[in-house]
Amino acid sequence: MLKGKIAIVTGGTRGIGYAIVKKYLENGATVILFGSRQETVDTAISTLKKESNQWEVEGMHPDITSAEEMEKAILAVKEKYGRIDILVNNAGIAQNTPLYNYTADEFSDIIDLNVKGIFYGILPTAKIMKEQGGGCIINTSSMVSREAQASGCGYPTSKFAVNGLTIALARELGKDHIRVNAVAPGVTATDMVAALPEEVVKAISATIPLGHPATPEAVAEAFLFLASDAASYVTGEILNIDGGARV
Repeated sequence: MLKGKIAIVTGGTRGIGYAIVKKYLENGATVILFGSRQETVDTAISTLKKESNQWEVEGMHPDITSAEEMEKAILAVKEKYGRIDILVNNAGIAQNTPLYNYTADEFSDIIDLNVKGIFYGILPTAKIMKEQGGGCIINTSSMVSREAQASGCGYPTSKFAVNGLTIALARELGKDHIRVNAVAPGVTATDMVAALPEEVVKAISATIPLGHPATPEAVAEAFLFLASDAASYVTGEILNIDGGARV
C-alpha cells in the first residue's frame, strides 16, 4: 500500500510507534524512525532487520522539542531521499499528576513535547511537501482529547491542541495537496498497560464495548490506511481507535 513512499515516524522505537514503522515497512515504504536516544534507535532497527533484511529503515535521534534539531534532521532526510511523502508525529508523553501537585515546569514539558514537538516536525516537512506537490501528515492524538481524564490536565490539554492543529492545518494545506489527519487511540496494550495488575486491566476492559484493549498493531492499521491512497480524499479527521470506549 505504500510502495516507494518515504516516511518519517517520530517515537518509532517502541509501542504504537514501532508498530507503525513495522506496518509501513511491510507495505513497501522506506522508513526513517526518530527516537529519543541512539541506543533505543539502534535496538529498534536491529530488531526490524532481523525480521527482514529487505526492509529499508534507518534512524535518527533529534531533540523533538528543538525546532532547530528537527529542521536539521528533516532536511537531512530530504537531502538523502529527495522527498518526504509521510510524516507521522507519534512521539509524546502522558502523565496523571493531580493539579495540586503540578509544577509549571511539568506542564511546560508535556506541552513542549506533545504540541510544540509536532509543530516543529510539521513546519519544515510541509514546506517540502508543498514543493513536491503533496504529502500526508498524521498526528497521534488520544481518546482523552474528547473526554479528558480525571487527573493530569496537561495530557488532555495537549491532545485537544493536537486535534485543533490537525483540523486547522487540514483546512490550510489542502490547497497544496497535503492531507492532515490524526489517530486517537484508546487503551492500548503497550508496555505501560502490560505492567498493570490483571484485575486493573480487566476493570478497564469492562468499560470497552469490544471487551479488550487495542493492540499496537491494530492502531497501526489506522495509520496505514490514512497514509495510503485508500485515504486520498480524507483530511481533517480525528480517527478514533478505541474499541467503542466513547460510546
